[in-house]
Amino acid sequence: MPQLSLSFPNFRGFTRAMVLLCSAVYVVMLLLGWISSAAAARVMETFWLLPVAVVHGAVWQLATYALLHESVSHILFNMLSLWFVGSYLEAAIGTRKVAELFWISVVGAGLCTVLFSFSGVLHASPYVSTIGCSGGIFGLLMAFAMLFGEQEFILFPLPFRMKAKWLVTIYILVALFSLLSGGMGHIAYVAHLGGALFGWIYMRLAPRRGYVAGSSERYYAVRN
Repeated sequence: MPQLSLSFPNFRGFTRAMVLLCSAVYVVMLLLGWISSAAAARVMETFWLLPVAVVHGAVWQLATYALLHESVSHILFNMLSLWFVGSYLEAAIGTRKVAELFWISVVGAGLCTVLFSFSGVLHASPYVSTIGCSGGIFGLLMAFAMLFGEQEFILFPLPFRMKAKWLVTIYILVALFSLLSGGMGHIAYVAHLGGALFGWIYMRLAPRRGYVAGSSERYYAVRN
């Protein structure tokens, strides 16, 4: 199987929309922070993922936390990862299915984080917040490994190549070890692992054209 090109992938479809949306939200939050730090904090507290708030009704946080990022390096790494993996998958399985995969992984990662936070394992706390779309990206990475596991990446700037399945395995192991190591923010790695889990579940169970298309086809069949 040919290795991936070093050229940038197409910037289009759902992947482009998500990169632009997350980037716009980050810029707006920066501007709001300069105008009023108190207002920025209130917006952040409304839309981040705080487990204790979710169980008290703030269920929208299971999705909206993915749009928030804490630093330039955080959003830059996530957006580059989303661009490369999302664009490649979008060309292979279609925009609709990639969108479903991403958001199911985001929500699934959020649910895993909420459940884990109330378990008390590894000093987990429901009062620790999580932000970022890493859960969705890990779902995309899992799908990529399942579909194109033998595809080779050039690990720039390192002078060697690695198959996708092993690269994704390393990402998952790093997230697992980071979770087990403890420290500030280690609970956020539950979202990484939860996203990978729900990405795997989606790829195993989803209809060929995705749930939205499958539901529409069943609806029209019943109506007809």
